[in-house]
Parts: sequence; structure tokens; C-alpha cells
Amino acid sequence: MRRAPAPVQAFRRGRERPGPVESRGQGIAIRLPAVPIPARPDLPAVSPLSWILAALAGALTVFGFAPFGLALLPIASLAALFLLWRDASTPKRAAWIGFAFGLGLFGAGVSWISIALVTFGGMSAPVAAIGMAGFCAYLALWPAIAGWAVARVAPAGSAARLVAAAGAWTLAEWLRGFVLTGFPWLAVGHAQLPGSTLAGFAPVGGVFLVSLAVAIVAALLAYAIDALAQSSPKRVALAIAGAAALFVAGAALDTIEWTTARPSPIAVTLVQGNIPQEQKFDPELRGRAFRIYTELVAASRGKLVVLPESAFPVFAEEVPKETVATLARIMRERGGDVLVGVFIARPPEPGETQAHLHNSVVSLGASDTQLYRKRHLVPFGETIPAKPLVGWLINRILAIPLSDQTAGPDDQPPLSVAGEKVAVNICYEDAFGAELARWSRGATLLVNVTNDAWYGRSIGPWQHDQIAAMRAKETGRPMLRATNTGITSVIEADGSERVHLPWFRRGLLETHVTGRTGDTPFMRFGNLPVVLLAAALLALAVGVGRTAVRRALSG
Repeated sequence: MRRAPAPVQAFRRGRERPGPVESRGQGIAIRLPAVPIPARPDLPAVSPLSWILAALAGALTVFGFAPFGLALLPIASLAALFLLWRDASTPKRAAWIGFAFGLGLFGAGVSWISIALVTFGGMSAPVAAIGMAGFCAYLALWPAIAGWAVARVAPAGSAARLVAAAGAWTLAEWLRGFVLTGFPWLAVGHAQLPGSTLAGFAPVGGVFLVSLAVAIVAALLAYAIDALAQSSPKRVALAIAGAAALFVAGAALDTIEWTTARPSPIAVTLVQGNIPQEQKFDPELRGRAFRIYTELVAASRGKLVVLPESAFPVFAEEVPKETVATLARIMRERGGDVLVGVFIARPPEPGETQAHLHNSVVSLGASDTQLYRKRHLVPFGETIPAKPLVGWLINRILAIPLSDQTAGPDDQPPLSVAGEKVAVNICYEDAFGAELARWSRGATLLVNVTNDAWYGRSIGPWQHDQIAAMRAKETGRPMLRATNTGITSVIEADGSERVHLPWFRRGLLETHVTGRTGDTPFMRFGNLPVVLLAAALLALAVGVGRTAVRRALSG
């Protein structure tokens, strides 16, 4: 292949051409203009300042999420990241900037996982630190990939890079949410509940459409900052108008009743047993758990009573028959049902040697006994990926009870209990919006049972509660959360939390909720629309970037 003339090579590197150059061949004349194309100065091969700024912006983003609730902060931090990406002279440098941002975001935002590893998993602190560093580094790869893509498709210093940044960031969040079973925690869209009208996009396209709206506003903010530096008031006004339009659109969508309220409310009781995590799986203390929860159910008044995840941390056949009979009798007398967290052991299939263990919820009371088995398991906590290769190592360094479970079938219908259709999800499952939206079709209520006692008094449970609120918003249904130590809460169909119990305190949360019917657009179409929109932004950035180059070449 013939080497391009030196001036063209210089142009590709973003440097000035020395003067007019004319090339002739096969009857075609190409004349390159003498006017240099403006380019930002090349960054050094390693830019510690850019990395530090990116990591700081990532860490500050955590304050946008619960319990801090500074919903607009992720817009500012993403705008800073996008400006750094815009000025990166190569895809590699943009990738490193994205990686630094990710390390700041996830290092500060999910460090609470180490509590489960060390305090309750028996992992040594040094090994846990190495494991957490590796986990955060993996998560940081997604912003790194987004940065590489941004710099690859659009010229440095161009507005096209900001367009690409919004699309690439959203696609990276979406991919992070399902690759290797997914970890969609700290998707920036979650931070918009409560406090931002951008959350109004959730019933239309889910949390990732909200993330896309956040990213577009961040790109417009970065564009406005650049325009302000260039003393271009028209560009500033254009950016502000675009951002305002998105907030107004979100507010307008918020006025739509996507689902229909049922004729009458139902009395519900959410039970917070507050069993200390260090005692929960102690065989000598199981009788205490049976007694506590039986007494709490007897003291409750709800027609639908919900106990936390693994309220009875044993297999179903190990629960005393008198406990089962008492719970069923109490609920039958009031014409209702109780949902109990327990483990189910299923015999091995023909040709298998090992039984199947399921994290489950069982209903007892006036309705037929029904069962829900958890579908989306937590890697290394409930299931061991690549078990034949790494299972021996995980079991040696991590001592989490019942860590080799089986996922339940995908086609489980909502439970018909207490006159409602209840879509049950267990713990971590409510982090996956598209899955829960699909499972919730036909349901009138969402119920999440969880045990966040693994993470102590960290920010993790607050983030989890915020995630659950987004699931209510996406599906237009109330979400009832029963947890062991908190946060037990009632979340309205619009994603607003009505009430929650205090942390680490035994108690009953009793209220009335109204179930809802009908499907939101997100329940019908899932993440497909937002993926197409984000990809379209990347394609637009490519087109805008090429147009800018052609205009520059034409003089």
C-alpha cells in the first residue's frame, strides 16, 4: 500500500500542514488547502492530571446516589469526563481516562461488598482487598471501552465527540448490566430518583433511557462550558435550551398514568426481623428465628404479610411442622397469605449426582401454597461461575453458606395471593430492570425480599432501596420491600418512597397499598429502544465528524 504524503500524515495526527500540496494521478487533482485545521495540543503519553481529575469525578459521582441524593451531581461529573474524552488525542488515552473514572466511581461506590467478604465470608483482609481491586478494575473496563470508542469514532476537540460520549456511556452501562451475568449497580439513571424530572423517562425506556438523558444533558453541559470559554453566547444558549427541553420532556412524561389502579387497596404488613447476620445461619439459634417470625406474623394485621429473604435459613423440610401450621392458620383466619423466605432442595435429575438448591419464597394461608425460586443468582455468593475450574479456590477462600445454588425457571408466573398477583423478586434480582419488567407482566404488586445485613451499616442498602424504587417507576406498580435489618420500605408506583422502618430494629411496617394493572412501554419493549437510540448517537457522531473533516479539507 502506497504511503500517504507527509502533509496528509500530519493532518491525521492533528498537526498543521506546512503549506499547499497538490497531487495528480489518473486524471484526478487533489489540492489540500494551506489553512491549518485547528487541533488541541497533544497530551503527553501519560497524563497524571487527567487521570486524577477523572478518578475524582468518578468518586464524586457516588454522592449523586442514595443516601446522599444529589441527583444532578452525576451530570456534572459526566460533563467533566466528556470534556477529558473530547481532548484525548488517541483512543488509548481516552480509554485510560475512562478507566480512571471507573476506578473512582466503583472504588468509592461498591466498596461495601468487602464487608460481606471479610466479616461474614471469612476472607482475609489482604485477599479481600485484592479481590475488590480486581472487581473494581473489571467494572472500570466499561467506561474505558466507552472512552476508546468515543475517541475512535470522532476527531479530538470536536463536538462530535460529545455526541459520541452520550451514546457510548449508555451502551457501556447497558453492556455492564448483562455481560457475565451483569452488574448494573450505579447506573447513573438510578440517581435521578428522587429529585429529577429525568426519571420520567423510566416507564418509557427503563433506567438506561434515564441514563441516556443524563448523558445527553452532560454532553450539552460540556458543550456549553466550551462555548463559554470560546465566548459564544449563541452556542451556550443552544446547549441550555437542549438540556431544559429534556427536563421538561421528563416532567411531561411524569404526568402520564401508564398503569391503572385497582378498585380497592389491600392491607399489607412487611416484617423486619432484625436477626443478626452472625447468628442467622447458626444451627443452635434456628428455633429463635422460628419463634420471632411466628410472633411477628401473629401480631400483624395485614392481609398480605411479607417476611424477608431466607427468614427461615433452612431447607423447607427442616422448618418445624408446627411453625408451618401456625403461620398457615393465622393467615387463613384473616383470609390472607404470608410470604416466607426459605430454601428448597430439589432432587437431582436422572444422570445427575447433586441436588438442586433454590433460594425461594413460599406462600402459606388462604390461597393454595405457591412457590417462587430465585432466577438471577449472585456470582460467587449464590453460584460459582466456571465451577470446575475455580470452584475449589472460591470454596477455600470464601465461606458463604449455600453458595452453590440453582437458578429457578424463567417462566414462573406471579403468585396469586391475598387477592393480588404478586411478582416476587429476591434480593439482587431487582437490579435487573428489563428482567423484572418482563416477569411483572400480569402482576399487580412487586415484592422484593432481601437480606442486606451482609453489608452492615454501609451505603449499599440505601443504594439497593433506590434501585428498587426505579423498578417501581419502570413498571408503574408499588414495590414492597421486606428486609432482615433494613431498609424495609413501601415504594409507590411513581418511584417515591412512602415510608420505611428504622435500620437494625425489629418491627412491622403496616399500611394499605393499591395494586395496579396494565403495561408501561418499558414492560413491552425492554431495553431495545434505548440501545438503538444510543447506537444512533454513535452513528451520528461518525457522520458529524466526517462532515467536519470534509469541510476542513474543502477549505
